[in-house]
Amino acid sequence: MNILILGGTGRVGRHIVSFALQDKHQVTALVRTPEKLQIKHENLTILQGNVLNKEEIARAMRGMDVVISALNTDGGNTLSESMPLIIEAMGNEGIKRIITVGTAGILQSRVSPDILRYQSSESKRKITRAAEEHHKVYNLLQQSNLEWTIVCPTYLPDGEREGNYRIERNFLPENGVKISVPDTAEFTLSQITNNDFIRTRVGIAY
Repeated sequence: MNILILGGTGRVGRHIVSFALQDKHQVTALVRTPEKLQIKHENLTILQGNVLNKEEIARAMRGMDVVISALNTDGGNTLSESMPLIIEAMGNEGIKRIITVGTAGILQSRVSPDILRYQSSESKRKITRAAEEHHKVYNLLQQSNLEWTIVCPTYLPDGEREGNYRIERNFLPENGVKISVPDTAEFTLSQITNNDFIRTRVGIAY
C-alpha cells in the first residue's frame, strides 16, 4: 500500500514509519527537517515540505492510498490550519482514508458524557490548548466526507511494544492511565486495513 505519513519525525510518527516499512508498504514521509528522520530504506521516500503549504501537501498526496497523520500540536495552530489543506488535497486525489493520532482529551467524558474529557472534571490537565487543537481537527474531519479514524491515546511514555492493550469506541477504556508510544503506533498503522472504526474516535490504554 502507498502510505503518506505526516509527522514522521515525531515520537509516534517515527514508529509508524518503521512499522510500515517492516510490513513492506511503500512509505512517503513529508517532513520539514529530513535529517531528523534517521531511517534509510528502499521503500521510504522522504519529501521536504510543510503541511501548511498547499502545493507541498498536494504534491505529497499524489499516488497515495491512505494518509496517516501523527502531527503534534507544536505549541501553535499547525494541526487545525493544516487539516483543511489535507482534506482538500485528499479530495482532489480521490483518497478517502485518513488515520490521525489525537489525544484522549477529545474522547467523551465518562462523568459527563455530553462533553469531552478535556472539558470535564475527568481531565487533570490545567492547560487545554493541545486538546482544543485536536478538537478543531475532530470537527473538521466530521464535516468532511473522508473515512477517518482518530486514535486517542492517554498518557504516552516511550515504553516497549507490548501488543496487548484495550481499545474503546469514543471513550477511554475504564481506568486506563497510559499506553506506550510503540503500541499507539502499531494500533494506528493497523487501521489502514481495519474498517471497524471508520468515522469515529478510538480510546487506547493498557
